Amino acid sequence: MAERGPRAVLVTGGGTGIGAAVARQLTAAGDQVAILGRRPAALAAVAASTGAVDVVCDVSDAGQVAVAVEAVAGRFGGLDGLVLNAGVMVPGGVASLTDADWDTLVSVNLTGAFLVARAALPHLLARRGSVVSVASVAALRASNEMGGYAVTKAGLVMLTQSLAVDHAHEGLRANVVCPGWTVTEMGDEEMAAFGGPRGLDVQQAYELVTALVPQRRPARAQEVAAVIAWLLSDAASYVNGAVIPVDGAGMAVDVGTLPFDPRIDIRPGPDQEGA
Repeated sequence: MAERGPRAVLVTGGGTGIGAAVARQLTAAGDQVAILGRRPAALAAVAASTGAVDVVCDVSDAGQVAVAVEAVAGRFGGLDGLVLNAGVMVPGGVASLTDADWDTLVSVNLTGAFLVARAALPHLLARRGSVVSVASVAALRASNEMGGYAVTKAGLVMLTQSLAVDHAHEGLRANVVCPGWTVTEMGDEEMAAFGGPRGLDVQQAYELVTALVPQRRPARAQEVAAVIAWLLSDAASYVNGAVIPVDGAGMAVDVGTLPFDPRIDIRPGPDQEGA
């Protein structure tokens, strides 16, 4: 983002994981960065190490969002970039999710992104700015017991593309990154829950869940942040409405050919034997 000098960027979910990595990368390049989130201590730690401005805000609360966005735009004199990264994970399929689970996913992953984007849009249009949303490969491929999370991330993709279609003629660019498994605090929690019953530590769990990813490892948060920084920059000036997997080629795999992988041993289940 150095082509036009320092820019002002707002990052939601900036206290941990990919959001924190984005803050580190952009501030290192000399940009002004504000990080939003619900956990004051995590935000303060990232702010102390990067020079970013930390703003405590629940993105699902329209009133808090309006105040936070105006405060950041006022402090920086405008906004050049917005990274919609705040998100929560509640596992479960349609049959098992409770009303509360669904409301939690929608309020943060989708409504929260809408509220922040709507509040920031006038400032972004004034500077012909850029939006990057952090979705997930779950937005593009269905997975077992991920119905609510996947639906909200798919909605985030369409929200972002709608911004591009509605406002590209005004200079706005809006793009999406879809990370696969990424080593973050949230990823670590999921690996602990997945690996514990199987006798695996967090590292071993990451290795197992990425065993069939062609690069055979999870992403590092800074690798995803690098793609986000590029999309915010003038180097991506004609990239608009794009949805970019950052998944080590995981989505390129044809699942129908996995049985041909010499590492795979698929045995028929009880209901398939003798079929």
